[in-house]
Amino acid sequence: MKPALKCLAILGFYGLFLAGPLTARADVDDDGDHDRARDLYERGEIKGLSSILDLVHSAAPGDIVAVDFIRIADRWVYRFQIVVADGHRRIVDVDAGAGVLMRSGGGD
Repeated sequence: MKPALKCLAILGFYGLFLAGPLTARADVDDDGDHDRARDLYERGEIKGLSSILDLVHSAAPGDIVAVDFIRIADRWVYRFQIVVADGHRRIVDVDAGAGVLMRSGGGD
């Protein structure tokens, strides 16, 4: 094997080896958010997604393409990414505890 190809193969192997933990970490974080949201819902601290979807659709009719569960200051927030009819992306934040719209903003 030529030295340049051997070096490229070694670099590729190390790249795959180092990227593996990053992928696994993303999966762990997603599961943690889901578990955290479920625990908060079961304790009555947040509303379930099913009770919030009508509010989100009225604020930004379109296709929901992503939902994140995040903490902003002292509030748990559902952040929805929605693709509206004209193809643009909108962000809608809903206070997960109160079940009220926090912001509805443009995206890209």
